[in-house]
Amino acid sequence: MTFSRLWLSLQCSMITSVMLMAQGPAAQPAAKLRIIAIGAHPDDCDGKFAGTAAKFVKAGHLVKFLSVTNGDAGHQSERGTALAKRRFAETQESAHRLGIAEYEVLNNHDGQLLPSLAVREQIIRAIRQWNADIVLAPRTNDYHPDHRYTGVLVQDAAYMVVVPNVVPDVKPLRKNPIFMYYEDNFQEPTPFRPDVAVAIDDVWDLKIAALDAQVSQMYEWLPWVDGRLTEVPTDAASRRQWLSKTRTRQIAPAVRTALESRYGAQAQKVQHAEAFKLCEYGRQPSKDALQEMFPK
Repeated sequence: MTFSRLWLSLQCSMITSVMLMAQGPAAQPAAKLRIIAIGAHPDDCDGKFAGTAAKFVKAGHLVKFLSVTNGDAGHQSERGTALAKRRFAETQESAHRLGIAEYEVLNNHDGQLLPSLAVREQIIRAIRQWNADIVLAPRTNDYHPDHRYTGVLVQDAAYMVVVPNVVPDVKPLRKNPIFMYYEDNFQEPTPFRPDVAVAIDDVWDLKIAALDAQVSQMYEWLPWVDGRLTEVPTDAASRRQWLSKTRTRQIAPAVRTALESRYGAQAQKVQHAEAFKLCEYGRQPSKDALQEMFPK
């Protein structure tokens, strides 16, 4: 290489270095989060979290759903092992449609769940094995005992997941996850207060697709319980439209306020949202850090 070419090469390198320094350090890819959503029954996570789960998946994060019972009592005419197998198959189809990594169903009887040590250990194992950053569950005030006790079980696991001598067959977590509650409308002993609200209009069809996979619940059991079974359409397209309509809820004022804090003026246009409350147990992130963890 001639001196002039060498000098030109050095000059170009110096200019490039200066430009990179001016731009600041190269952006680092965001860490991939591991989220586990826990529900009492094989369709609970879909109803409370499917929209936000779809957004987490689209952002490249890993999501798992976990049902604490096998759902073997949730039907007006089917029951037992046959119903549990049917509902498990529905969870797998839901998982496929959402694109989540896993939908696990524990073999505890529907309607008979208690906050026992054995089930607590199942929850601890599941959270540890998933190496969760975020854990979601129902609050402990709810109309259904299985929902209430699922909330208790997750609360009871919230500290124990880091204790090595508890469930010693599974390596303890070295960083306590963030524990969150799903939205509900129960007022006693305290009403739900949203710490994070996620607009899900852009993934609403995905949420409905996940719920649509839960045929035994969305089109049979729940309409029967509500006395609306005769309203359910027979063809697939009409069913999805009916499901979307019946699943659309007015956004609660507190959730609307949380949306406005997060999305600004655009929040007034939001039709569908999911909201979550930070549990006092587990890791306590700052408000800004918590907002950054959840997808917009």
